[in-house]
Amino acid sequence: MVLFDMPQSELEQYCPDVAEPSDFVPFWEQQLEAARAHPLSAEFTPVETLARHAEVYDVSFAGYGGDTVKGWLFVPHRLAPKPAAVVEYIGYGGGRGTPLEWLTFSVAGHVHLVMDTRGQGHNWRGGDTPDASYDGAPGAGGFLTRGILDPGQMYYTRLFVDAARAVEALRAHPAASGLPVVTTGGSQGGGLALAATHLAALGGDGVAATMPDVPFLAHFARAVRVTDSAPYEEIIRFCKIYPQHTERVFANLSYLDVVNHARRTTVPALFSVGLLDETTPASTVYAAYNHYAGPKRIVVYPFNGHEGGGPRHFEEKLVYLDALPR
Repeated sequence: MVLFDMPQSELEQYCPDVAEPSDFVPFWEQQLEAARAHPLSAEFTPVETLARHAEVYDVSFAGYGGDTVKGWLFVPHRLAPKPAAVVEYIGYGGGRGTPLEWLTFSVAGHVHLVMDTRGQGHNWRGGDTPDASYDGAPGAGGFLTRGILDPGQMYYTRLFVDAARAVEALRAHPAASGLPVVTTGGSQGGGLALAATHLAALGGDGVAATMPDVPFLAHFARAVRVTDSAPYEEIIRFCKIYPQHTERVFANLSYLDVVNHARRTTVPALFSVGLLDETTPASTVYAAYNHYAGPKRIVVYPFNGHEGGGPRHFEEKLVYLDALPR
């Protein structure tokens, strides 16, 4: 059991040299350009729910390769005094589920779009978006090594593009007009929030801030040395089966590494970290945080694991949204 991987004083100074491809920015510019060759086709269909505080919409839009990505949109009847439009991404293995599972930001008066996660929805919350562009290449199960031998075919390449397009989809709804757009999510969702924030800026559609909680997908080389918990365990298993591809695997993962996205992102950010986290070790979170280029703050939970601050941290996020410059 990993209780900690560095003392907090070392974590606060931990700014590792993380590998980065020479064509990192051109690669992602090309991915965004290819996605935008397809019309966004954002559609918002009203749905009847037992939620009385907001209008709820079944969302669809074109993500990577023009594939249809689903989501939910909540437009509260009563907005916060300083409302924001929040795009939320989901943790590993979960899908969008049902609307009543997302009574969070909209209850506090913020417009809220939840993006479904292609191909997921198998662990703890159902999903409705297939991974339509998957070519069936071998992997170690799960999603981290799906398509890993080709950056253009990697699962997370598709998912990062979906995440950036979700920002565009939210902006396409009139309820988001004039509101600051903020990305957020926990674990995988936190990694997606960081990647989407960078890609949105790269595509000329920047957001106002990001709130990544215990972000996954940071500093892969460190992660596989300090934890054997899933999902990072998938990389270990793949390299065990295909040792001849190890160097290539880590070279390709560097396109995804959110440390490389964070160092190019300059909007305000609120991070969270659990120092007893065995899933996304604290040193990997701090690698992304310490490299982050914009104004930032991290809330530390010394005795928490992968849940981070849980409901208490959600209150921190609401306070942070209220304080954003308008």
